[in-house]
Amino acid sequence: MKKTAKQITSGTNRRNRQRDRILALLRSTSTHPTASWIYDQLKVQFPRLSFGTVYRNLGILVNERLVNRIDFGSTFDRFDAKTEPHYHFICEQCERIIDLEVPVDAALEHLVDASSGRKVHRHEIEFYGICESCSISP
Repeated sequence: MKKTAKQITSGTNRRNRQRDRILALLRSTSTHPTASWIYDQLKVQFPRLSFGTVYRNLGILVNERLVNRIDFGSTFDRFDAKTEPHYHFICEQCERIIDLEVPVDAALEHLVDASSGRKVHRHEIEFYGICESCSISP
């Protein structure tokens, strides 16, 4: 269940318009943007906005589990407002990250639990290849 803007508070982190806008922007896109892209999108609306403010607010949203930080070894972190478990496809040519609409296989967690004696809380799987757009480009 997604939290509403009114529920975006945690400890000493008061709600603010910039954080609300960052969350709304992330929820409106499926592109898994970087902090820099978010900054560029909001700079017109918030002329005094700094990149550090964007990054700090993203950190708060990650800590509150309202967004996920995606680190696939690229230079820049990407962010995802789709927080329910799901898999990603990463294009090796254009580096686009695509949400896959396939069921998450909870059986994998049970398999690891049973075979290793460990308790798995969650898992992440990424698929790498060439996306549809790049495969049809000359």
